[in-house]
Amino acid sequence: MNAQEQALSGRPASARRKLLFSAGLSWMFDAMDVGIISFIAAALAVEWSLTPQQTGFFTAINSVGMAFGAAIAGYMADKFGRKSILLWTLLIFSLASGLSAAATSFAILCLLRFIAGFGLGGELPVASTLVSESVSVQERGRSVVLLESFWAAGWIASALISYFIIPDYGWQAAFLIGAIPALYALYLRQSIQEPARFKQQTRHLQERGPSFGERFKSVWDSPHRRSTVMLWILWFTVVFSYYGMFLWLPSVMVLKGFSLVKSFEYVLIMTLAQLPGYFTAAYFIEKFGRKFVLVLYLLLTAASAAWFGNASSEGMLIAAGICLSFFNLGAWGGMYAYTPELYPTRVRSTGVGLAASFGRVGGIIAPYLVGMLVARHVAIGGIFWMFFVTILIGALAVFWLGTETRGKELAD
Repeated sequence: MNAQEQALSGRPASARRKLLFSAGLSWMFDAMDVGIISFIAAALAVEWSLTPQQTGFFTAINSVGMAFGAAIAGYMADKFGRKSILLWTLLIFSLASGLSAAATSFAILCLLRFIAGFGLGGELPVASTLVSESVSVQERGRSVVLLESFWAAGWIASALISYFIIPDYGWQAAFLIGAIPALYALYLRQSIQEPARFKQQTRHLQERGPSFGERFKSVWDSPHRRSTVMLWILWFTVVFSYYGMFLWLPSVMVLKGFSLVKSFEYVLIMTLAQLPGYFTAAYFIEKFGRKFVLVLYLLLTAASAAWFGNASSEGMLIAAGICLSFFNLGAWGGMYAYTPELYPTRVRSTGVGLAASFGRVGGIIAPYLVGMLVARHVAIGGIFWMFFVTILIGALAVFWLGTETRGKELAD
């Protein structure tokens, strides 16, 4: 163990918990904003008489912004530091979310959602990199999965807001609540510190530092090429299936014959299963390894997707939705823990950001594709078989191309 690892492991437990909680709250606000979109899309489809293609475009435009935000913020965090970029991305998405409440047309709303998505996409890989670099090797995987568990808290909050606020006060009120993180950024500015590992690394780099092109090339150099191919496939398949399934979940429930309010209630029940999904993944990831968690949870996500799409009763639908939430979000936790461990410090945030950015392409395609398929009267069961195959591809990529990183120190 080097001196830096000793310093990390010697950090008081209270300081580690404070870091995890501080970064986790920003993650929760991200999830709340993304989750609210799925409910607002269902409400707008009724209020503004949106076509399925428009609903799909509305949910996809957020991911377009996230793709740009992840790539750019990842590079900026390697150049200027994790903390400052985390704060700026938090401010961008929260202010754009609040302004969305004043949108008077579909075009303006989509523009604001693109800007909000830019901030959202940038914050997530930077936050996971910051936590990964700030804790000891024995706690690293568990800490990042627990960070990701705040995503479930955000989705639960979005479901509660949508269930209690949107029916009575309209979708504008939900967007206004999404502006709250702007105030939290003021607290975050004082509560977190730049990782010691990053500060030590920057002392050895030129003042200008490598350009984006140089960092991009480094991610694809021979030492990292296999990992990069695996991660890009993994991120694309997971994000494609997640945003295709979960952003359409309330609308799918409506298509299956439930009222808008009833669909919100059922989705809330399904969302509660995300938390135990994260917690079990956090336990298994340090006990059995990253590859074990990712492959197992992805395979069970694929099975749950096939079950949900072809469920023939109300009880089966809810049970399948609970399993889908449990295993899919557990896999997300494993993916965020695994990705930063495969790159050295000088390009770690860039590597994470590029993988997340490529994954967001799947998040752009999937919601719009589902809208097109629904408009063409393709059965919901057939759509979810598509997600079944996609998730299997991601699991196979990890199984064949992934390398285990449990217990290994981060490379500098």
